[in-house]
Amino acid sequence: MEAITVKEAEVELLINELVWRYGYDFTNYARASLRRRINRLITIDRIPSFAELIYRVKNDADYLTHLVEEITVNVTEMFRDPFMFKIIREKVLPVLATHPFIRIWHAGCATGEEVYSMAILLEEAGLLHKSLIYATDLNPSVIENIQRGIFPLNRMQQYSENYVLSGGKKDFSSFYTAQYGFAKFNHLLKKKMITATHNLVSDRSFNEFQVIFCRNVLIYFDKILQDKVLKLFDDSLEKLGFLILGSKENVRFSPVASKFVQVEKEKIWRKVE
Repeated sequence: MEAITVKEAEVELLINELVWRYGYDFTNYARASLRRRINRLITIDRIPSFAELIYRVKNDADYLTHLVEEITVNVTEMFRDPFMFKIIREKVLPVLATHPFIRIWHAGCATGEEVYSMAILLEEAGLLHKSLIYATDLNPSVIENIQRGIFPLNRMQQYSENYVLSGGKKDFSSFYTAQYGFAKFNHLLKKKMITATHNLVSDRSFNEFQVIFCRNVLIYFDKILQDKVLKLFDDSLEKLGFLILGSKENVRFSPVASKFVQVEKEKIWRKVE
């Protein structure tokens, strides 16, 4: 069976159906990326027509969950961009150490590898005990994975290399137990995590943070939505707090640009007003 390719008008129909029926608002997602992901989904699931896709979205709750997962999940890994985590060790953690209590938000956290990376940094710096890490995503199934703290064992070699490059000194395997092809991370790390679904498009600020991570999420949004989300982060970040973005993301040319300065050359920004 030859896979179909959705048209621009059909993408609009699907977006309208998702927001009207279920409240998932992809209106301001970058169209080229969204269309690419929908086409990939249709190919993988061998869907014969756009009408069939819409029928499944309307009538099959499990398929709806599957669709949302496929068009929102981002590729991630532990200590991704190790040099950036090295800068966090050297420039951000000493600042956090001066606070009596630390609140960190991982927005659009996907499957949680970055969340555990930060928990490990805090533990090594002796700061985890006075920290809370909020991990949120639009997708409820990835939130469940963070609560389990289980990741494929075959990725641990790469994660270990990233950890060492980030300045880690311990044996990385000391943070997890190997079980049946999976790595189960120490429960002390996830004790300090709070997980919840959160929609960056429609939900409001829910706390004030010293650090906000949102890496490789904004690249999937158009300029209107990027500005809206950056305003949300500005509202959620305390003065002199840190905003950490992906390598292709930027605060410049946004309505909040004047409030932030860049730290080093990495995508770490500090709120100065």
